[in-house]
Amino acid sequence: MNEQLASRLRCVCVCVCVCVCVCVCVCVSVEVNLHKYDLEKWANPNKLLESTHTHTHTHTHTHTQSTCNKHYIQQTHTHTHTHTHTHTHTHSTHVFLVRKITGPDAGQLYAMKVLKKATLKVRDRVRTKMERDILVEVNHPFIVKLHYAFQTEGKLYLILDFLRGGDLFTRLSKEVMFTEEDVKFYLAELALALDHLHSLGIIYRDLKPENILLDEEGHIKLTDFGLSKESIDHENKAYSFCGTVEYMAPEVVNRRGHTHSADWWSYGVLMFEMLTGTLPFQGKDRKETMTMILKAKLGMPQFLSSEAQSLLRNLFKRNPGNRLGAGPDGVEEIKRHHFFNTIDWNKLFRREIPPPFKPAAGRPDDTFYFDPEFTAKTPRDSPGVPPSANAHQLFRGFSFVAITEEDTQPLPSTIVQLHRSTSQFSDAYEIKEDIGVGSYSICKRCLHKGTGMEYAVKIINKAKRDPTEEVEILLRYGQHPNIITLKDVYDDGRSVFLVTELMKGGELLDKILRQKFFSEREASAVLYTITKTVEYLHVQGVVHRDLKPSNILYVDESGNAESIRICDFGFAKQLRAENGLLMTPCYTANFVAPEVLKKQGYDAACDIWSLGVLLYTMLTGFTPFANGPEDTPEEILARIGSGKFSLTGGYWNSVSAEAKDLVSKMLHVDPHRRLTAGQVLRHPWVTHRDQLPKYTLNRQDAPHLVKGAMAATYSALNRNVPPVLEPVGCSTLAQRRGMKKITSTAL
Repeated sequence: MNEQLASRLRCVCVCVCVCVCVCVCVCVSVEVNLHKYDLEKWANPNKLLESTHTHTHTHTHTHTQSTCNKHYIQQTHTHTHTHTHTHTHTHSTHVFLVRKITGPDAGQLYAMKVLKKATLKVRDRVRTKMERDILVEVNHPFIVKLHYAFQTEGKLYLILDFLRGGDLFTRLSKEVMFTEEDVKFYLAELALALDHLHSLGIIYRDLKPENILLDEEGHIKLTDFGLSKESIDHENKAYSFCGTVEYMAPEVVNRRGHTHSADWWSYGVLMFEMLTGTLPFQGKDRKETMTMILKAKLGMPQFLSSEAQSLLRNLFKRNPGNRLGAGPDGVEEIKRHHFFNTIDWNKLFRREIPPPFKPAAGRPDDTFYFDPEFTAKTPRDSPGVPPSANAHQLFRGFSFVAITEEDTQPLPSTIVQLHRSTSQFSDAYEIKEDIGVGSYSICKRCLHKGTGMEYAVKIINKAKRDPTEEVEILLRYGQHPNIITLKDVYDDGRSVFLVTELMKGGELLDKILRQKFFSEREASAVLYTITKTVEYLHVQGVVHRDLKPSNILYVDESGNAESIRICDFGFAKQLRAENGLLMTPCYTANFVAPEVLKKQGYDAACDIWSLGVLLYTMLTGFTPFANGPEDTPEEILARIGSGKFSLTGGYWNSVSAEAKDLVSKMLHVDPHRRLTAGQVLRHPWVTHRDQLPKYTLNRQDAPHLVKGAMAATYSALNRNVPPVLEPVGCSTLAQRRGMKKITSTAL
């Protein structure tokens, strides 16, 4: 008997009664003790699930507009006692979201697939053992990973990757406009996954939209190997009639035997569906669909590129021997097809090509992309009835622990993140003093009661402002090192609570103005960090639209560029099509109306203008368009509108010509002639920042005046100044008409 593994899992989500690998939701807190005995036996199996008191958490998804899905979470709180649980479902498979408690992967979230041996048919038992064996064997960046497998007398457990992004097709069909070029990316990753399976002698046999999931970065993961067939080479065939009929190859339908090439037919069906939104072969019933697969002529949509049409025709060969990918070169035939000419396959495998779409799932236990039908269920792991005697023999050797290099490495602290444990913000956090007050929200310091950690909470009045866009942007892009991190979201019906990291270092401009020694080299490093972050947002189709210095802060007192955070995305916008869907960068470049791009470009130019104001102030210690807090909005707006500001004399004498050139181009009055974020990053003053002078800039030493002037500038910009109306007689039209009254004629 080996040493005790002593791995413990904490279940934090509700069971999902579906036969898929990683559909998950919110669940009851229970602990699972795993004991290692030659990886075959488990000590104290009857105590596998035990808890004296647990909490059930239910996520209620709130829709705030028809074009957006499940943006933030409203929570309720209930109590349940494990000993009163009774299992009321007849399904043999459930999936839980679980958290590892101890060991090198403590705090890590996994999906736990639970199967009851007694209710599995003999065929399903074989498939489950096959799925386990396949998952143990495969190790690929685009295939779900099995981390643990274990069993009790009555149940089987598979511990798999938890994929937070939902399934690929749901995301693309409901959230984002995408192009043929975007589809190519997903098809390329899928081709590599299928090829890996084929190289191991595995036919996948169940390729369909539901089995292609997205991780938090937007890369695919192929899941659910219950119908896969192992140990098949190109000479041998399988004869089972299995899969989803619309995606079946002709040789599967007619049961004449199939090999790996059947997967490439299904691959073609997926490609057709992704590009057109419809299935290539779909009758009014199952029989008609199978007849169409065997005999119907495929109508090729002419809006597809010639390369896409060519690939589809080569995949939809009813003779499997003639199908692309079926030859001796396998997937290389597909990779060489001119449809994939733009794909760098090595970079793709290394996950170095950014996906076209990133799911808005910020925290590890987000379940935004899972059906509420399942997330609303109460988690119950009922007692497992012992199976028949022959089942014991079948599942001998089922247990498994994946050994990876990471097993001996401690996890970064960021892995251990907060999970929602109560329905009310006040149950989990203690509110402290105010940090800032805005028109629609108030920001306060808060303490997490369970950990004592300090955070900031932004409390938004829903009656005054819809926080949906802000929440989604932070979930989607908050993992960037220089964007504020969203830790949690609460909604009590009246207000939304956004819990974020606490900016202990204060405002960037405050810190810089307090420095007695500040050089151009330091100013360039700060500008580089901020502009690089803004460029990242602009490339993703996000404009901040409120980049005033008070929204750029330090997360700590170090003053390092790495600790800079862009905050407050209350005015930020994501580029959307007229139907409200997001757009991939490729879609934006090819199909967006000029007026939409013009508006987006204007907003992006406003972000650069704000950075120009910041740079001007860092270099000289005063603002370009306001002399002090006493300036009126009209005076400030007039100066901004004229585009005139001083770059000579006084404090500017100690500033280099390159810095002045960059400031003038960032503050250009014409937004079309203003530099973009990318152009700022390529400017010599930024690219050669290591060669800039280290001597201290000669700046105005009056931080309070600068702060007042900066506040006055942005107050003027955000103020709705009513137009000044002159007497009617002063108008050009009245003067032209000579003040003659024009009467209307009624017919």
